[in-house]
Amino acid sequence: MTFGRSDEPQRDDYEARLAARAKQGDEIAFAELVRLHAPVAHRVAYLITRSAADADDALQDGTVKAYYALDRFRPDRPFRPWFVTIVSNEARNRARSGARREALRLRVAPDVPPPDPADDAVASVQGEELLSHVDALPGRLRAAVALRYVVGLSERETAAALGIRRGTVKSRVSRGLERIRQSLEGASE
Repeated sequence: MTFGRSDEPQRDDYEARLAARAKQGDEIAFAELVRLHAPVAHRVAYLITRSAADADDALQDGTVKAYYALDRFRPDRPFRPWFVTIVSNEARNRARSGARREALRLRVAPDVPPPDPADDAVASVQGEELLSHVDALPGRLRAAVALRYVVGLSERETAAALGIRRGTVKSRVSRGLERIRQSLEGASE
């Protein structure tokens, strides 16, 4: 469900009431908050881990951690950036541990081929060509561009999810979009 400008205060009030109830131990209110924001958090986790299974695990572990950290949540702040930050931290932890496992696997069994990335059953996405250009960006630029324009997070939410400043988000997005523009122009010549 998309909310327009006129619905934002109602949504903010609704989420604020849910957050206050969740902080008081209302599990149903917490579940509703998670239900509202889990799709975005999952997309962020997938963009970080590049694995549907790891994204699922990061979302699940992040949800549990968020529940136990509710006493640190400030109900005067929006829930989504707080929740997405927790899930994205879990996803980064999984991505780092996955890279370590892969390095260990290569040291132990260098002749065993890596798992086929096509095994991840990921739904096709519109704008496949554009996504391939985003995917070709270096990691930091890719994450910033993908969170802003593929997932649709605000600059503030992107900064929170990546653990960087808003100005850094702006510069990374700008550099990433410029590289995509150059790539698209090079492809059309």
